[in-house]
Amino acid sequence: MAIRPCAPPAACVFLICALATAVYTAYPEPMNPCKSSLSRALLAVSRLDPYIVSCADDDASAVILTAGSNDKKIGGPLETSLHTCVNATLPENALPPFYCCPPKPTSEPINFTLPDPAEPLRVRRPVHAVGAEYMRKYERVIELMKALPESDPRSLYQMANVHCAYCTGSYRQTGNPELFMQIHFSWFFFPFHRAYLYFFERIAAKLLGEPGFALPFWSYDVPEGMRMPPEFDNSSSPLYDPIRNPNHAPPKVVDLEFAKPGIENNFTDEHQIQQNLWSKFQMIGNAALPSLFHGQPFRAGQADKPGAGTVELCPHNPVHNWVGNTTKTSFEDMGTYYSSGRDPLFYPHHNNLDRLWQAWRDLGHVDFTDPDWLDSSFLFYDEEARLVRITVRDVLDIDKLRYRYDGVGMPWADAQPPVTPGVNTKKGTLKSVRFPVSLDAAVTAEVMRPRVLRSRPEEEVLVVEGVESDGTDVVKFDVYVNAMDYEKVVPGGREMAGTYVSLKHPIMDGTGKGMRIETTMRVALNRLLEDLGADGDQSVTVTLVPRSGNVKIRSLKIVYIVE
Repeated sequence: MAIRPCAPPAACVFLICALATAVYTAYPEPMNPCKSSLSRALLAVSRLDPYIVSCADDDASAVILTAGSNDKKIGGPLETSLHTCVNATLPENALPPFYCCPPKPTSEPINFTLPDPAEPLRVRRPVHAVGAEYMRKYERVIELMKALPESDPRSLYQMANVHCAYCTGSYRQTGNPELFMQIHFSWFFFPFHRAYLYFFERIAAKLLGEPGFALPFWSYDVPEGMRMPPEFDNSSSPLYDPIRNPNHAPPKVVDLEFAKPGIENNFTDEHQIQQNLWSKFQMIGNAALPSLFHGQPFRAGQADKPGAGTVELCPHNPVHNWVGNTTKTSFEDMGTYYSSGRDPLFYPHHNNLDRLWQAWRDLGHVDFTDPDWLDSSFLFYDEEARLVRITVRDVLDIDKLRYRYDGVGMPWADAQPPVTPGVNTKKGTLKSVRFPVSLDAAVTAEVMRPRVLRSRPEEEVLVVEGVESDGTDVVKFDVYVNAMDYEKVVPGGREMAGTYVSLKHPIMDGTGKGMRIETTMRVALNRLLEDLGADGDQSVTVTLVPRSGNVKIRSLKIVYIVE
């Protein structure tokens, strides 16, 4: 049955909110909206955030919204087709090549099948410990991929284009060709890149003639792996990319919250390593829910970039920016989506992120069970140059994919940052903030908690809504909780609840301007408020501190999520 929005919109939303409030007030805790058709209808008509309560067994995510005579289905798994892949609109000063779509197939894609369970496990080890002989194998892999014709889908040229096509608007949603299929800023970030590395690794093994070859990873989340790997800085090696930041050559320690030059930390190596560990505690240890870790749901018929997970924002984006050449307009190669796959360091970088996904699961967390996520699919060419369609559910178990990680631990899991006393004593002097705001300077607002007592297993979440910026800019801002005097907080201190860092996303809008990006950011509060001794407070103070770029924030709110 079609659900028709009422008019006028303002009156409609007012009535919906009033009715929703009445229903919630009458049935506060016992009411389960997952079993209520009324709540689903209210959300569908009002277009309010349907993920305040997430239902694991939700089979009603597809809703027909009717406006005039045009019916549009919102919901269902996403998929793409090579037949509708188009050239991305990149800026004039982008570095060639510009066409990102893969070679056209001679037949329709085959469905992915898991490798033989009897196949030996590939063991992925860290770059800093795997040894020179093994790194020479990776050199040989890149050399062989570069030597293949550009028309070969297994060539490095085409492997890099896979990332370009899925990240710049080349791929469109099947059934909704006007909508981008962008795998960043959403719940597709981890599964897409896992599938990407799976096929890259198997192609590498095929070219080498070594079935057991495993891709090494850059373990920048452990102290011994935080330096720029020297193996990638030899100009005579296939692993060298001349379009990198020369100021970050070995033995430089990576800054896992880096945005761009001019705001770099002048830390000692020891201090930088400590801050990196604190940062990973915040971004991984606090992301208890799949929507916090993976990112926000992105379904068929919806606009892209609904919201990134914590690890995509940091360390993923900062490492890309840190490696890319910041003298280039878009921080090529690594610092922008369309060219990052051209750098051989891209693959060990994302291999470490895939390891962090497994580490997050090893901590006891669980992934989404939503069929719209599980049944969404991507296209890759395999080691035999066959086009394969692989779904998210295909990549959830690395044992079934026949690989594992070895060689490092999780030192950040116990690296809880210190609490800074006396940084929120001016709460009574707060002035009201009128949103939306442009972050030209730090902004502090008091955010009321809808209720003080949470029911388990709810996660209390701060939502930074309507994060709007120019896609050609690098944006960074920090989110502090209960730290009006944020300058007194040690870098990476406990009050710094989250960091938003973007990559340059230089897609043009057809008028010569960069396309605007609008997304959300979410910050977990449960453990944070306990650590700050604020779990019984009626409100929290939130301070947004701009570090780079121009950004506008539409609003702040606190929600309670069950997934």
